[in-house]
Amino acid sequence: MAKRAGGSGHAADQAYFDPTAYGNGPDDAITDVTENAAVTKHTVKIGGRTIRYTATAGHLVTVDPGSSLPNAKLFYVAFTEDNQPEQTRPVTFFYNGGPGSSAVFVLLGSFAPRRIRTSMPGFTPPAPYAMEDNPDSLLDRSDLVFINPVGTGYSAAIAPHKNRDFWGVDKDAESIKQFIKRFLTKNSRWNSPKFLFGESYGTARSCVLAYRLHEDGVDLNGITLQSSILDYRQAGNPVGALPTAAADAWYHGRLGVTPVPAQLEALLADAAQFARTDYLAALRKLPAVDADVVAKLGEFTGIDVATLRAWQLDVAAYDSRGHALFLTTLLEDKGVALGAYDGRVTAIDTGIAGKIDPNSGGNDPTMTAVTGVYTTMWNFYLNEQLKFTSNSSFADLNDQAFKYWDFGHVDPTGAQQGLDAQGNTILYTAGDLAAVMALNVDLKVLSANGVYDFVTPFYQTVMDLQQMPLLSQQVRQNLSARFYPSGHMVYLDGASRTALKADLAAMYSAAVADTAALGRVRALQARTRG
Repeated sequence: MAKRAGGSGHAADQAYFDPTAYGNGPDDAITDVTENAAVTKHTVKIGGRTIRYTATAGHLVTVDPGSSLPNAKLFYVAFTEDNQPEQTRPVTFFYNGGPGSSAVFVLLGSFAPRRIRTSMPGFTPPAPYAMEDNPDSLLDRSDLVFINPVGTGYSAAIAPHKNRDFWGVDKDAESIKQFIKRFLTKNSRWNSPKFLFGESYGTARSCVLAYRLHEDGVDLNGITLQSSILDYRQAGNPVGALPTAAADAWYHGRLGVTPVPAQLEALLADAAQFARTDYLAALRKLPAVDADVVAKLGEFTGIDVATLRAWQLDVAAYDSRGHALFLTTLLEDKGVALGAYDGRVTAIDTGIAGKIDPNSGGNDPTMTAVTGVYTTMWNFYLNEQLKFTSNSSFADLNDQAFKYWDFGHVDPTGAQQGLDAQGNTILYTAGDLAAVMALNVDLKVLSANGVYDFVTPFYQTVMDLQQMPLLSQQVRQNLSARFYPSGHMVYLDGASRTALKADLAAMYSAAVADTAALGRVRALQARTRG
């Protein structure tokens, strides 16, 4: 268990009870504008080094950029190493996606100094659960700030504003930008190296946010995009999904390729090659079907030829209830379905279990496997160890935010990237990323994906990044992509979390150790703020 600096109940600990009622509905708002917080002292050992750090759980108030009047109160948790100089100590801002997700998932699972213990890819049994010091924590490299957007966690609009005023691509990015600026001011961190870490929709947020920060004079040193969705037009693209289907079939022993590759990496390379060539050509020729291609598709996916023909060769197809056909078919003979967020995870798919809406209440097998431990240990950690308590309900996932979300987005060229005339989501943010990388030529970007993730498939991310409008090959060298034998929440797999931490450490070293680049980023920030 993490030790308190100076022992349990240290005099520096400051508990806080928040009496404010934080509604998470679209028209909810609060009037309180205080920035009180719970502050506790701790130590943790990472890489053989003992780190004394302060945990701060509370709120910062953001303001309308025009009137400078308060418009929202955002809940956050920050972990900061004690007695570190501003100019050499990085700070990283984390958030999940959704839209409508709090930061609890990335906070408890990834790189904070404490983390939950799960049984992934198996189901984590009911309580008692366990938390443990996190040897893969990023606290040895950076201070860590976990942000809960408006309508999630204990974050809410301040009247006369309403929560729905912040529920949109551009409005959300503006809100998070204002939070970051407020954090930098309150904590005297303007001259610190700055990083973003976004997951899922959080990657789209990072692209828009990074450009808006640059336009407002805040230039970043690095961005981590985990489980990216940068082009909603490609959601459900069977070409991007095929290598993930092959990975799932390989893991569950259903692969038809002979001999079965001993190494997953070789299989994924072959599947990607087939996906972008023969498979893509076959999809374009439909309804004509090449028997040899269908047979090859069956080998890669473990699905019989007749079923593939019935699916019109679309391995990413869904049924009328929102079930991915591949995920419910591969192990149908065993009565189980695969998790969309992590294809290694399975759950009973017969009887009533097979009729539950997968989009309701986190019923995907992956989320079912960890929801209990997340909910219990978040309440335990926040209330009992970070000493922040409240009578309000903590909104870890807010379906209302997603329901009312405005996907309209004006990109750096002034073009509208959002909903089309039929109301279909076509959000595209890779252009924002390309723009900010071209303007801040020292910005490092790490793209991280789990190969068993069917929600944001790794190969689709590869294609999105390859096709983004960034012409400079020199600047493209600042972009690296890594893949891990894990799912959507890469860090829930222990070995993958350790590997991702190593890749993050390398990116942080490259961004911070290059003093010339660091100087250019600070000079760019000074010019744009001037």
